Amino acid sequence: MSETQRLDKWLWQARFYKSRGLAQRMCTAGKIRINSQRIRKAHHALKSGDILTIPQGSRIRVVRILAMPERRGPAIEAQRCYEEIEGDEVASSGA
Repeated sequence: MSETQRLDKWLWQARFYKSRGLAQRMCTAGKIRINSQRIRKAHHALKSGDILTIPQGSRIRVVRILAMPERRGPAIEAQRCYEEIEGDEVASSGA
């Protein structure tokens, strides 16, 4: 496994978006934040420990990256690559 991965590829492989193209559009539209910074480049390099803020439908999800997936596998496999962060954790981490 690599230590970093493109943002759009990670979002697609971790099953946040149904297609990599949709993940790319969300990135270039400035909808994704990494460590509280708005990102507009789909090729931004992610690493373990980064905190993502991701719009998904009518909700906003905040997750901490734990691993870089090797493929777009089943949902249970994808869920091992991140952990959901609760509101209090986000406030205390400065994200």
